[in-house]
Amino acid sequence: MEKFSPAPPLDLQANDPRLNGFLSFSGLKTKELEILLKLADTVVCPSGTSIIREGEEGYCLYVLLEGTATVQAEGMELATLRAGDFFGEVSLVDEGCRSATVLADTPCNLLRLTRVTLGVLAGLEPMAAVQILSAIGKGLVARLRAGNRKYLDLLHAAPREPSIH
Repeated sequence: MEKFSPAPPLDLQANDPRLNGFLSFSGLKTKELEILLKLADTVVCPSGTSIIREGEEGYCLYVLLEGTATVQAEGMELATLRAGDFFGEVSLVDEGCRSATVLADTPCNLLRLTRVTLGVLAGLEPMAAVQILSAIGKGLVARLRAGNRKYLDLLHAAPREPSIH
């Protein structure tokens, strides 16, 4: 499970420019975003830190507020993350182990959303929780589609054995 020493609060406000255009927050009203920010934790990770590790239990997702990070699985680099991207949602949804490692390439400021955070938000502002879960779903679908495309591209590029008639 992710362990971070307490970070000084980032003093994140609903009108913070770092939140502009983030898919996970688009459509939230100012009041909803203020409540979410009060419920969520902020995390600061130095460059070179493993934010999450493949195979470990996961209980939250992270939104990258500042910095860049690399996603790796089975030692292979899969993606580079930038401000506005989120990760860790698979374990949040299925309560399973992390499917990848995410390493901070630069110092990273993150917003951590746990199952409890989303549950409390759903009780206080149900539509805000629905919008965040919808953004998570859209992100998962986009990654699934990209993975399917890569898989099909590999299948089409692979040499085929001649068929015997």
